[in-house]
Amino acid sequence: MSLHETDVIAALDALGASYEVIEIDPAFADTAAFCEKYGVDPGRSCNTIIVAAKTEPRRYAAFVVLATTRLDVNRKARALLGARKASFATSEEMMSLTGMEVGGVTPFSLPDGVPLYVDERVMAQPWVVLGGGGRTFKIKVSPEVLARLGAEAVPGLGLDLPR
Repeated sequence: MSLHETDVIAALDALGASYEVIEIDPAFADTAAFCEKYGVDPGRSCNTIIVAAKTEPRRYAAFVVLATTRLDVNRKARALLGARKASFATSEEMMSLTGMEVGGVTPFSLPDGVPLYVDERVMAQPWVVLGGGGRTFKIKVSPEVLARLGAEAVPGLGLDLPR
């Protein structure tokens, strides 16, 4: 278990959250591969995405959307960041900011000062699966725990993927 994965468990315990750890093969940590391999409905699996304001000083925020949607970076995320332009953080920026790899980013061990926004459809689920801070496990949890983290629920943050 990596340091960030240990931090995730400690954060969940500190929140008094009820959760399930789902151990996985790191080769299947990316959301689509995880859902297919482990039979998890993509409508219950979430992506935690780090977005950066393109203007200096760089500001970052974390966004949680269902795997069946894509983050509205150009309107919603940009507006929430208060930036003229915003883009997905590079994997290098994400690693530097959070210490987490793609496929394992989670809202449960974000650095202080990084705001957390969650699509309201995530909050409507009875349970969701989120990254575990590394690529060796995922966390199944009630989305209510995201509110305990101080997440702001945002309507329309996730846009439906084309069918």
